[in-house]
Amino acid sequence: MTRAALEAAAAAALGRGVRLESAAAVSGGCINDCYLLDAGAARLFVKLNEPRFADAFAAEADGLAALRAAGMRAPEPLAHGTAAGRAYLALEALELGGDEDFAALGRALAALHRLRGGRFGWSRDNYIGASAQRNSRSSDWIEFWRERRLAPQLRLALANGHTQIRKPVERLCAALPELLAGHTPVASLLHGDLWRGNVGFLAGGAPVVFDPALYRGDRETDLAMSELFGAFPRAFYAAYEESWPLDEGYRRRKHLYNLYHLLNHLNLFGGGYLAQVRATLGLLLRAL
Repeated sequence: MTRAALEAAAAAALGRGVRLESAAAVSGGCINDCYLLDAGAARLFVKLNEPRFADAFAAEADGLAALRAAGMRAPEPLAHGTAAGRAYLALEALELGGDEDFAALGRALAALHRLRGGRFGWSRDNYIGASAQRNSRSSDWIEFWRERRLAPQLRLALANGHTQIRKPVERLCAALPELLAGHTPVASLLHGDLWRGNVGFLAGGAPVVFDPALYRGDRETDLAMSELFGAFPRAFYAAYEESWPLDEGYRRRKHLYNLYHLLNHLNLFGGGYLAQVRATLGLLLRAL
């Protein structure tokens, strides 16, 4: 089944029948099965999963295409669909492992963020990891962050039995106008899931990003996420701020924005993240 699905993905990507010369399993995250395919003159990177992940692959292809159209280096999405009982996403195969030019990544991210839209959100819903991410548009950033980001994750957490966080999260949501007072972000184009595992570098150091959860929102959310699971090197932040300095108050707001990702990790991976969620809630609520 796996080989048939890989051959179908390669054929869809290349627009012709394919005889695979090799298909090597490679690392590519904790959700999908990933393969590097050799189809003669063509090399492809293909992700496979259960058929219910077909929409997630479509959303990923949409995000990658938008990043590329905006001038950011990302793998080209070539085909997605279902075949032989598997959902697939076929991508351009990139040779990663070059020098790490994090300053170039900082400048590229600032340029991406300067591509502003009129409203927060995106033309379609997508996914943050395996969790649905709602992107219906809003002109109100506070409403967007409360209703599209924190509230859905709270509902999931309650369904998963984490009832002890209901009151502090609800209190925090009610206090968003105070926490974000005086902060009027523009609707920047965002990567949406910017951590070290979603960044690579080509030969010569050119940065590449992948696995987006793309939407338009406060640019600070990307910067905050980049600090959550081990910050990028200082050169990245220095280059970003040289291109577009961050607004006063970011050091507090980043915890609000990272709460979304911590709640998502709590929902995806279990109670090991509960202490970090509660500590972040405490830090934010004490600031009121």
